[in-house]
Amino acid sequence: MTDSRLQSIVVEVQTRYLSEQSDPAQNRFAFAYTITIHNTGTQAATLLDRHWIITDGNGKAQEVRGPGVVGEQPLIEPGASHTYTSGCLLETPVGSMRGSYGMRGADGKEFSAPIAVFRLARPNALN
Repeated sequence: MTDSRLQSIVVEVQTRYLSEQSDPAQNRFAFAYTITIHNTGTQAATLLDRHWIITDGNGKAQEVRGPGVVGEQPLIEPGASHTYTSGCLLETPVGSMRGSYGMRGADGKEFSAPIAVFRLARPNALN
């Protein structure tokens, strides 16, 4: 049985390479990602925690877990969204991220909102 709340949280991602914070000669590639979390459901939901799996171009993966996002545990009302920007460092010019948000609905029930895999890539790295 599928929990209908899983479809009520939609995650949109935009990524950006940060050349000014990167140093390719030292295998340091900085990326920013802006996440917009849309609540398309009928009840408010609080974002409790996050879980990321960050993988570089060599297949080296690191897991990141923690409370909230950028120090916040936002309450997202039905029809509303929450946007934040964060970043990560990779040792390669291309990598990916995926994960999930731990959420709690207004009814007190907790659920996981998946974040589909998205690519981090320095411009022209894939050409």
